[in-house]
Amino acid sequence: MKQPKGSGQRWSSEYTFIIAAVGAAVGLGNIWRFPYLAGQSGGGAFVLIYIAFVIILGIPLIMGELALGRHGRKSPVETMKILTSDGHSPFWRSIGWFSVSLPLVTMGFYAVVTGWVMDYTIKMLMGNFNNISGADSTEYFSVLQNSWGYMLLLNTGFLIAVGVVVGLGLKRGLETSVKIIMPALFAILIFMSIYAMVTGDVGKAVEFLFFPDFSKITSEVIIAALGQALFSLAIGSGALMTYGAYLPEKINIAKTAGIIAGADTFVALLAGLTIFPIVFQYGLTPSEGAGLIFVSLPVVFGQMTGGIIIGVLFFVLLFFAAFTTGLSLIAPIVSVFENKGYSRKKAIIIVSLFCWFLSTLAALSFNILQDERPLGFISILKDKNIFQTLDFLVATILLPLNVLLISLFLGWTLSRKILLTQFGYKETDLGYKLWSFSMKYLTPLACVLILLGIFLL
Repeated sequence: MKQPKGSGQRWSSEYTFIIAAVGAAVGLGNIWRFPYLAGQSGGGAFVLIYIAFVIILGIPLIMGELALGRHGRKSPVETMKILTSDGHSPFWRSIGWFSVSLPLVTMGFYAVVTGWVMDYTIKMLMGNFNNISGADSTEYFSVLQNSWGYMLLLNTGFLIAVGVVVGLGLKRGLETSVKIIMPALFAILIFMSIYAMVTGDVGKAVEFLFFPDFSKITSEVIIAALGQALFSLAIGSGALMTYGAYLPEKINIAKTAGIIAGADTFVALLAGLTIFPIVFQYGLTPSEGAGLIFVSLPVVFGQMTGGIIIGVLFFVLLFFAAFTTGLSLIAPIVSVFENKGYSRKKAIIIVSLFCWFLSTLAALSFNILQDERPLGFISILKDKNIFQTLDFLVATILLPLNVLLISLFLGWTLSRKILLTQFGYKETDLGYKLWSFSMKYLTPLACVLILLGIFLL
């Protein structure tokens, strides 16, 4: 198969590509989802398994998606058409459609959470959380969720901002934004983690995160760590394949994948070292769940010395992480429309309107549509509202399913010649053998484990 010509656009440097790819991976999954999952899943036991899955499964999958993108040089949908045009079953083209559909569904609930982050940033700066009690903080979050008009305004503002940046294109939009946002994100996170470790109970935090209690390892913990590893690294969501389409030939995919996975994991662990010293210092419960960020931490920020500054920095950090991920969620489907002849402006409008529609339904599921159960006829979804249904479908079913398809295609179907060319390996190299073993056996087994766990646990 000849190498398709594809688009002439390329990342201006390896550094720019890496920070863009890290930006796609680093998001609310690292700074919001990872800490509360670690808190709920036994701390160090969860962290150890999570890191193992990042190394064993995450890095090989990142390599595979980048290789697919760089070979195809088009949108995920067009790339899979190219790769299956020489006799492979058209079934594998479903990977391309999954890879652009998943970000759209994700944006439905992601925009809502980002709207909460935007509100908390503003209200923290205004001093609304000064000396707030736990009961008042709980009530505030509930009132916010019930303020459907205000939530829609926040969602709309976020989607417009993301659409404008993606609309500016690779150089002026994506590259410029990540060059500013990602260094700022790392600077804020490092400062906050140092502050938390100096002023908080760092001893308990380190013990909780890095000294595993192996008795807490259960099938639920293993499946949670597997799902988080896939979700956190933006695997299967089309972003890596789309960004890989602009990747210059000279960049080493294996090394780049290791850097992306390492940076993403570093951010997640640093987020833990930012949140848990504060949690233990102020007597909060680490297993409190998703409400830890939006209910408990504002109470702490409202009590601590310099809490306004720290609180604002924390929610700005969350917003930066959400914004860079938002860019990567929109980009894959925009590239599909562009490959079909739509102008970039028209593609952005179409995609943004669809995302706005989904996010509107998700926002209304906490108020006007709170009694609606869209897939209530399915037992595992019977108690979930629209927001919860979108979240569950993406993280627990569609993402593992797409990753399963990708691993089977890469491990058993795609030409070795294409893979060896993209990786710069020989078939006898240990690196290729390890990658192949992961794609053929380990990753499919892990994905099946997640999918079976939905019904068995």
